[in-house]
Amino acid sequence: MPEVLKAPLVVEFPFTRSVGPVQSAFLTGLRERVVLGVRTGDGRTLVPPVEYDPVTAEELRDLVEVAPTGTVTTWAWNHEPRRGQPLTSPFAWVLVRLDGADTALLHALDAPGPDTVRTGMRVRVRWAEQRSGAITDIACFEPYEGEDAGEDAGVNMGEHAGGAAAAARHSGEFEDAISGIVAPARLDYTYSPGRAQTAYINALSGRRTVGERCPSCRKVYVPPRGACPTCGVATSEQVEVGPRGTVTTFCIVNIKAKNLDIEVPYVYAHIALDGAGLALHGRIGGIPYDQVRMGLRVEPVWTDGARYPDHYRPCGEPDADYETYKELL
Repeated sequence: MPEVLKAPLVVEFPFTRSVGPVQSAFLTGLRERVVLGVRTGDGRTLVPPVEYDPVTAEELRDLVEVAPTGTVTTWAWNHEPRRGQPLTSPFAWVLVRLDGADTALLHALDAPGPDTVRTGMRVRVRWAEQRSGAITDIACFEPYEGEDAGEDAGVNMGEHAGGAAAAARHSGEFEDAISGIVAPARLDYTYSPGRAQTAYINALSGRRTVGERCPSCRKVYVPPRGACPTCGVATSEQVEVGPRGTVTTFCIVNIKAKNLDIEVPYVYAHIALDGAGLALHGRIGGIPYDQVRMGLRVEPVWTDGARYPDHYRPCGEPDADYETYKELL
């Protein structure tokens, strides 16, 4: 059996969101080397701040400034930092209860080794040289030559000398406040199309289109999936289809996509290749967009080095009768 294909794949997009007054003050404060929390109705100070009390759901707006020093409440050692993490050398992930806060903040601790990290150790913020109003304005935490809070620091969070009473009220007002953030989302993984689609892709390299026939309902699925989506049984019989086909339905695209060198308007269609039991997607070219119609007979157009047809164009045959493709809409 031919080797199943696999390749690295990256899915990445920027996630843009606005921030409310509490998060705006927190992020802008980091830019100005100020750490803000929010005080609840019962006197607790939450860092990072939230807009609603997680216990009572009460709206929170009472901002307070806490110290850049704090206590490690728990930690885990990271032996191999990954892309995008705060430090490039091994470090500890820590929960730090800053002096004046009642909750802990997750961040990185720059320490020479796991034997130097302990619950209750005192740490302080190391600020980034260039700050923009993001959590990365805290480059990391670093050990601080202060008195340890002891091993019970993660339990008795309100008993340390730097408890909530040490927090000072803050207006939350800054010049040029942060109003929104862009958080890049990225997923790196190795993708394998599986046995059936590997055969399909290999056939495309020879400018052929191959599907698989269901042994039960006898439909030919293109691209093949390795199993019939209707009957649920495995498929293995390969069937070459096309190359010509019929437009079953279509849409006119009027918005130009980024990084796509195609002028609008253009037509994107479902095309039922001859012999296939399922329509696939394809762009229609070689004809004015307003002349594309259901039943139009088309053929693939390949470009040098392409892994799949660039588009489909009219092949000159009479339009297909509706009855021949109505089940493929």
